[in-house]
Amino acid sequence: MDIKLVLYMYHFILSFFHPNKLLKNIPACGEIPDAGTLLRRTLKVAWPSTLESFLVALVSVVDTIMVGRLGSSAIASIGLTGQPKFIFLAIFISLNVAVSALVARRKGENDRSSANSILIQALAITGILTIIVTALALFFADPILRLAGTNADTHDGSILYFRIIMGGLVFNVFSMVINAAQRGVGNTKIALKTNLISNGVNIVFNYLLIGGNLGFPRLGIAGAAIATVLGSFVALILSARSIMDSTGFIYLRYHEKRFSFDKATLSGIVNIGSSTLAEQIFLRIGFLAYAVIVAHLGTTAFAAHQIGMNVITISFSFADGLSIAAVALVGQSLGAKRVDLAKIYGSICQRLGFCCSAILSVFYIFGGKEVFMLFSSEPEILDYGVIIMRLTALIVFLQIAQVIFSGCLRGAGDTRYVAMVSLISVTLVRPLCGYLFVYPLQMGLIGAWIGLVIDQCVRLLLSSARFASGKWCNIKV
Repeated sequence: MDIKLVLYMYHFILSFFHPNKLLKNIPACGEIPDAGTLLRRTLKVAWPSTLESFLVALVSVVDTIMVGRLGSSAIASIGLTGQPKFIFLAIFISLNVAVSALVARRKGENDRSSANSILIQALAITGILTIIVTALALFFADPILRLAGTNADTHDGSILYFRIIMGGLVFNVFSMVINAAQRGVGNTKIALKTNLISNGVNIVFNYLLIGGNLGFPRLGIAGAAIATVLGSFVALILSARSIMDSTGFIYLRYHEKRFSFDKATLSGIVNIGSSTLAEQIFLRIGFLAYAVIVAHLGTTAFAAHQIGMNVITISFSFADGLSIAAVALVGQSLGAKRVDLAKIYGSICQRLGFCCSAILSVFYIFGGKEVFMLFSSEPEILDYGVIIMRLTALIVFLQIAQVIFSGCLRGAGDTRYVAMVSLISVTLVRPLCGYLFVYPLQMGLIGAWIGLVIDQCVRLLLSSARFASGKWCNIKV
């Protein structure tokens, strides 16, 4: 390739991320690095978290592909446990968002002791909550999954999978909180490493236990659940090792004071975490209501829907990774009193997300049916797949953009607004529109996906308007 063309492309890319274009009406608070430096720093934080999210999503896809060999009822059985599981995880997810945001601020202030104190207190809270949540999940598994929409051919399998997953919850949630603290300081490679290895363990034991290979018992759906728990156990060991490194900003033994909960930390966790918890509850109620609407269309339709949702998790992984980077970079910039850099980093993540959306959209349009064929060979599911993938090519632009905007707002501590957006779009718009298009307008599964498109549009409009307003810059955490 001509060197002049390469240089032209390089300068064109940098102009797309030029800080003067990204700042717009916000005045500079100090010296601003050049576009190349800003982009490299963003990518340094973003690529491990993006790859991590992608690998987590990929394992979910691989799980579904491997379980899919057992038939559409097996795919549906596991899919029906998704929203109940995330309802129980909501409190831990909200805690971790608070940990990342608070630790990012302490990193920006170079307050290592407070950052480690936040992690220690979060670990203690996680331990208490794990006991309560695990007991509730195991005891109420049957009525919860009936509410989620299980049928006669999916109920027993769903209960078996759900109880094994929730029984191993302890490994997952402790690893999550440690990785959340590491992300807050920008150390996204730790989470990448733990998920890369644990996902490998998951896939290996999927192969051994689902189909009963190399002398292992054939456990089917139970085998998939056990493999997931084993992967979570390995992740916890690796995450725990990362906070025993004395050279890291997060080092458990650095905090030498006798353990106690302090009011300032708990107040910060509650202020950010409570809004995020409300957001998660709104999300999960909406997702559950939406899933129940689809489940009533029958096992085959729900299996096709679940495959489509697995594909969407791939695009979500890019959004989630860039959102994690936005939380760290925006939080650190605001901690250092650099509103200008917070705006720039948020906008860079957004433009990177647009590039990802364009590439994924092309792939979904031209390779959609082949993707569905990895999961199932049933003609009816493949027919659904063609239309679902065309809608997904549009959804990916809306989804990635709104998730990154939400990450910027969370990094600033503006979690109440994000919760309000979730209430409006996911709890109300998605299930109501889904029901309207599925039943009164009799559009079936495709109608449910049109409801999803409308939900994503509403979330993007609301979150982008908030980011553009700049009100998130003045929130204290």
